[in-house]
Amino acid sequence: MKIFYSSDAMFEANFNELLARGKMDIEGVSSIVSTLLKEIQSGGNSALKAQIARFDRWEPKADDELLVDTQEMEEAYNRIDPTLRDALHLAYDRIEAYHQKLMPKTWMEAEANGTILGQKVTAVDRAGLYIPGGKAAYPSSLLMNVIPAQVAGVEEIVICTPAPDNELNELLLAACHLCKVSKVYRVGGASAIGAMAYGTETIPKVDVITGPGNIFVATAKKLVYGEVNIDMIAGPSEIGILADQSARADYLAIDLLSQAEHDEMASSILITTDSTLATQVSERVASYLGTLSREEIARKSIEERGAIIVTETMDEAIALMNEIAPEHLEVVTQDPMALLDSIKHAGAIFLGEQTPEPIGDYVAGPNHTLPTGGTAKFYSPLSVENFLKKSSIISMSKEGMREIGESCALIANTEGLTAHEESVRIRLRNL
Repeated sequence: MKIFYSSDAMFEANFNELLARGKMDIEGVSSIVSTLLKEIQSGGNSALKAQIARFDRWEPKADDELLVDTQEMEEAYNRIDPTLRDALHLAYDRIEAYHQKLMPKTWMEAEANGTILGQKVTAVDRAGLYIPGGKAAYPSSLLMNVIPAQVAGVEEIVICTPAPDNELNELLLAACHLCKVSKVYRVGGASAIGAMAYGTETIPKVDVITGPGNIFVATAKKLVYGEVNIDMIAGPSEIGILADQSARADYLAIDLLSQAEHDEMASSILITTDSTLATQVSERVASYLGTLSREEIARKSIEERGAIIVTETMDEAIALMNEIAPEHLEVVTQDPMALLDSIKHAGAIFLGEQTPEPIGDYVAGPNHTLPTGGTAKFYSPLSVENFLKKSSIISMSKEGMREIGESCALIANTEGLTAHEESVRIRLRNL
């Protein structure tokens, strides 16, 4: 891995390159995706099936072939190894328990004059969840998207996942059965986003679309935003690590590679105050690469988007990491909890050497759908909030109207909105 020193004259230029790590050429695929979406919007199932034949190499003959049979899910669940089944149940229970703690409540509060103010929290009617396939199948992403929607109280959950050559990953099917979902459709990419955003004869239109995907999925979500709500525009996966001299090089090296093996576009960045550790980690990364099942992907990611930065102080290291605002941030120092208040921007924070990022991907409980490319400065992890909407509650008493009505009418008059003003004054005159 490349090692940079913050004291070098060229460091600022090199660091700015790292900050651009998550930029995707959405403009480059926008016209393609826009055409696909328009086809779905106007052609429904006919266009959808044609796109599946084009991109996934099989053509549904009938509309009902798009829907995965629930019996197929149950059979897959029964076939998987019992130990793996237990692991899925453990993950489900922990994810559910965590997200239940995030659930906001409807509330109302009466003022002394009898006026009531509050907030009503309700789930969306229908949620669309995109679960990636392609290079790898991710049952964990199914759990991380379905469970918050269920905890939020969404009545109808629609799932789309690609089925190249009309084949689905058995573990993904098993996870669908575990989650008790029934509307799972064999469609991926921008086609799936269009189908859920506009609806077809088979796939219902949803209110919100969540879930990660490639650049075509991300672009489609951006283009349909407004027609439906979305969680975020997710880019390639990434990890940042803050470490001091107490950290183990072998731990840090394999943790950096845990993101690099996702995607050639993934980025892995270590910032440390120890130059010796930096060298050791770089050497360990090189030695681990040859042992990985996805070596080629990880090697390209590390060579093109991996970096180790050596700073003079931990304060400087934290400042740089806050600028990066990584999707995943590991803090591997003598006292990681002491640094927590200084960390402002990260999708998920992993404290201590016994907390590798993969534990958050699967079984810890918090969601692994996280903001990428620096968007942790303004986005939050996927949660129940993405499947909820809030309505303000206002109930004015007569005394309350006497107390604040005149101020309301005055502001309305100042804005030149006479009907607004009179709407209040007519009530004041009749009190």
